[in-house]
Amino acid sequence: MPKESAISSQLLELRRGVIVLAILSQLRTPRYGYGLLQRLEQAGIAVDAGTLYPLLRRLEKQELLESAWDTEEARPRKYYRLSDQGAVLYAELTEEWRAMTNNVERMIEGNS
Repeated sequence: MPKESAISSQLLELRRGVIVLAILSQLRTPRYGYGLLQRLEQAGIAVDAGTLYPLLRRLEKQELLESAWDTEEARPRKYYRLSDQGAVLYAELTEEWRAMTNNVERMIEGNS
């Protein structure tokens, strides 16, 4: 496998590992899909729409998200937000993320 391909593959795996946490972090308040895409991009987390929308549907099917249509605007928008179960998962993932990043940081620094 060429070096660039190996790096690209590993970066993709790393991003996949954190995308759910990033999305959950932004859905503590209701957001519609395109607005979520923009918010993630502004935070430096580029996600393709072809990845985001199926992921939102999967998380909703798993009852981690709730959705509602807003038809007040000229163009209807589907808003997503964390369900109670999603909020619990978000808290648990956040705690685990912090512990894991602290441990990996120590390893990178050579203190472990």
